[in-house]
Amino acid sequence: MPEKFIIVLDQGSSSSRALAFDLEGNIRYKAQRKLEASYPLPGRAEYDAEKLYASQAESLAELMGKLPPDAEPVALSIAAQRSTVVLWDKNTGVPLAPALSWQDGRALDLLAKIPLSNTRIHELTGLYKTPYYSASKIAWALENFPEVKAAAGEKRLLIAPVATYVVWRLSGGKSFVTDPSQAQRTLLFNLRRLKWEPELLAAFGLTPDLLPEIKPSVGRLCHVEVAGRRLPVTAMLGDQQAAMLGLGLEAPNSAALNYGTGAFLLVNTGRKPVKIRGLLNSFGWQEGKGKKNICYFTESTVNSAGTALEWLRQKFGIFEDISEVDGMCRRSKNRMYALPAIGGLGAPYWDFNAFTSFTGFTPHTDKYDVVRGVTEGIAYMVADAFDLVKKKGFKIEELKVSGGLSKIDWLLQFQADVTGARLVALEESEATAMGAGLAAARGLGLSPQWPAKVSSRVFQPAIGEEERQSLLKGWRLFVKNTRRSSREFRRLGVLPHG
Repeated sequence: MPEKFIIVLDQGSSSSRALAFDLEGNIRYKAQRKLEASYPLPGRAEYDAEKLYASQAESLAELMGKLPPDAEPVALSIAAQRSTVVLWDKNTGVPLAPALSWQDGRALDLLAKIPLSNTRIHELTGLYKTPYYSASKIAWALENFPEVKAAAGEKRLLIAPVATYVVWRLSGGKSFVTDPSQAQRTLLFNLRRLKWEPELLAAFGLTPDLLPEIKPSVGRLCHVEVAGRRLPVTAMLGDQQAAMLGLGLEAPNSAALNYGTGAFLLVNTGRKPVKIRGLLNSFGWQEGKGKKNICYFTESTVNSAGTALEWLRQKFGIFEDISEVDGMCRRSKNRMYALPAIGGLGAPYWDFNAFTSFTGFTPHTDKYDVVRGVTEGIAYMVADAFDLVKKKGFKIEELKVSGGLSKIDWLLQFQADVTGARLVALEESEATAMGAGLAAARGLGLSPQWPAKVSSRVFQPAIGEEERQSLLKGWRLFVKNTRRSSREFRRLGVLPHG
């Protein structure tokens, strides 16, 4: 009897991957292509949209070539970076502009002119009025890319998150769909009505025909053609939502931390969003139609986690591989504060103007202290959000942890220290792919039991409350002063230079 497989596409900020799961939840085959964003000017981050698609298509083709000849793929699922947006010609499929990354802030000035207040936008979308989400980038593209403007005028422009573009291409242009978890990140989606919001579309000068149809995250969404096979797409999720499902965070009050290009703290709040000032109300997932099988998360977004460490590697050559970070932190003898603000500050500050900054340099400071400072800076930013969650009344004693940076023991121990929570690192590092595969199996009508594998890497707080509060007090003073001085430097025009 042919063995059945679920095909998962995991399209992230730094790679496009394809994985084949058997129906017991085991990863049997993998393929991957690296993907690099470019940063052409300060505040800008983008991808070549055609290369982005090609990286995913190539990894999928390689994966399909690895399957046994009699293998039977039964479904396809995709989890993808959420706020990166693609604009393309519906007649040809050709991208009309770079894919503007979720880290891109070029539309900051345009966003300031949008008449809706931050309060109103948060009320409608659960998000905040920042240039990280797609709407302002789309409006900027319509003003600044002639090809995009022409296509809009001729009714041949389509706009959507990355996952939608990949599925559209794989379907030969027949399927133009997204799910609520990704639709929300456009800043055009009504979080409670689960529809495109006319008030937001009007504010950004857009019309609904440019955007995909919104369908449940789990179910039979559409079909694609893969290696001559017609496969149903039975799950479509944002990458962080897929990771939460893969980590088993389906019960209210469960929480997890996913360290990747950014760092994301999510707390399941059940069927209703819970407002915490400075944090996001994120849509989790929707299984089938109706609002009974929906969950929401409170989410904190740290824009620069892996990005900050990669910046140290690329720009300064301080280390050659991320695997060296833990050892370098251990060799550090001097604490310093570092604010990793590449791409601006996310939750709970939402400040695109802050500069990446350091304080505490002395004649004894060395490269190990710098690496430790950036690593601990990531943990401090997570702790700021975690503190707000605790003040809201959530009693969270344990955080499940996943993502590429979760291999850095120093980061996880310091995170435990400054949050006061126990951290449990997941043995299975494929939380995003696992969640997407699990969702796809459910979309087929199966009831799979794919338990998350938890390792013995448990990190307990190793400092007392008095020391924790002193560290956080110093950190918050540093952040406050950095944000204030950054605004002044920009006002004076002395920074950034050039």
